[in-house]
Amino acid sequence: MASLGNLPWRYRPARRFTALFVGLCLYGIGMSLMISAKLGLDPWDVFHQGMARLTGASFGTVVIAVGVVVLLFWIPLRQRPGFGTIANAIVIGVVVDAVNDVLPIPHALWLRWAYALVGIVATGVASGLYIGARLGPGPRDGLMTGLATKWSGRWYGQIRVVRTAIEVTVLAIGWLMGGTVGWVTLLFAVSIGPLAHVMIPLLSVPDPATDATVPARVTVPARVAVPPEPARAVEAAEATAA
Repeated sequence: MASLGNLPWRYRPARRFTALFVGLCLYGIGMSLMISAKLGLDPWDVFHQGMARLTGASFGTVVIAVGVVVLLFWIPLRQRPGFGTIANAIVIGVVVDAVNDVLPIPHALWLRWAYALVGIVATGVASGLYIGARLGPGPRDGLMTGLATKWSGRWYGQIRVVRTAIEVTVLAIGWLMGGTVGWVTLLFAVSIGPLAHVMIPLLSVPDPATDATVPARVTVPARVAVPPEPARAVEAAEATAA
């Protein structure tokens, strides 16, 4: 998968801002479905839930607060937030609390698993939308890439090592604080990578300079060199002869 850089916000703003906010709202809905299923959460949400139980704050409030604190760690890492970074830190938390207030709590085991599976797929699609909008990574994504960049060239600077270390740490702390760990935690861990691998290139806004994120099935016309004008060609030939 090609590396996704940010694009100027003036480039295709309607599509990109729509994708950003739809993705963030969908991510919040997916999180709420997994919370209601009570079969386990992804590592960061185990941490958020543990903090919520420890402090008495709502889940969404904790998501926002943790996002802001994580952004502070961007400063020594020299990471630059985009509009999408700030929106990510706020919108997901607001949506989670709103959906938690109205979402029916399932009791049948099959319905709880349905909630969890839909929640995992929703977060995968949402990742493709909000990351593919190329308006700035989420606070937690930026922390991961910032640490990997800072330690580049060392074995512990590899993305997979950094991500694993961060998520194992927040999972352990969240579990100690009372966060829910279960089969869905494991299922999320093994499925979110493949989902993101498919959804990010599929839903990303193409880079007009490189077309790096255009799906392989789309044929991009090759750039053809424009020949010089006849007069300029004659002048160039005369200058070469002289």
